[in-house]
Amino acid sequence: MRILLAVFTLALLIASTARSQTTADFQSLVRLFDYDAKQPLDVQDKIIEEFPDGTLHDLTYTSPKGGPVDAYLIVPKGKGPFAAILFGHWGNGTRGEFIPEAKIYAKAGAVSLIPDYPWDRLQPWYKSIDHYDKPEMDRDNEVQAVIDLRRGIDLLLARTDVDPARLAYIGHSYGAQWGSILTAVDKRMKTSVLMAGVAESGDVYLRTNDPGLTDFRKTQPAGQLEKYCEVLGQIDAVNFVGHAAPIPLLLQFANFEQYFDKTSMQHYVSAASDPKKVLYYDTAHDLNDFQALEDRYNWLAGQIHLHREPILQETK
Repeated sequence: MRILLAVFTLALLIASTARSQTTADFQSLVRLFDYDAKQPLDVQDKIIEEFPDGTLHDLTYTSPKGGPVDAYLIVPKGKGPFAAILFGHWGNGTRGEFIPEAKIYAKAGAVSLIPDYPWDRLQPWYKSIDHYDKPEMDRDNEVQAVIDLRRGIDLLLARTDVDPARLAYIGHSYGAQWGSILTAVDKRMKTSVLMAGVAESGDVYLRTNDPGLTDFRKTQPAGQLEKYCEVLGQIDAVNFVGHAAPIPLLLQFANFEQYFDKTSMQHYVSAASDPKKVLYYDTAHDLNDFQALEDRYNWLAGQIHLHREPILQETK
């Protein structure tokens, strides 16, 4: 009996130590995204378009890592208070990706902010990625992308026409990876929508069947991509998406995804904390299915109380 009690006590001690280590590891990751929120935003703003339901602004705000962040701001007509949506675009796009969707949400009563990433900016603030022989450089530049998005939250919540209790995030591809991090380290969102997110960087670089990426993999020195994914893996979505709670997640995936497989999607889903809703579409990575847009709109209408109006006629 004493032996069984000792074994049981040891097992509890090991489990407790493991949990403590996991918590400590996660907290060290969270600190990567710390910044000085007291720094001035220094917003430079100009209206570049007036449309029936609001205005489109081209603006900059200051990154805690230096230099201006280029962003589009879409503001509804009226005085508010409005809901607010922060967007993270995909890697093959720019801040222009979500302008049409943000205009729909303007009619529904939401202010939207769509920043660019450090590798989409002009010199001298341009910071490229894909340094496969210098993975720490890419990791640091991607960390800046997340910090700049956190600064975007500061900008939105500083607006007197925004209701701070109705803030949402929408991210596509790279934007979904940043969203998994944001939702874990910054609890100011009411909800997050993560589109076509990959669980681990190795799912794309080491395990994909995409012809272009497969050919690229063959050109790399032995072990280089493995080291790259090890370093970038510190900020993989699976390390963060399990810490999203209590923020509800909408996860949208493509049935004909070309960059990673269903195993990666299942890994992502199983790692994600509850509450969550998971939807799949018969499209590729771009998720250009009208139903995906409808589902995001419906989700946001329920989560941040947008006016829900038909959008079919607006897309014709």
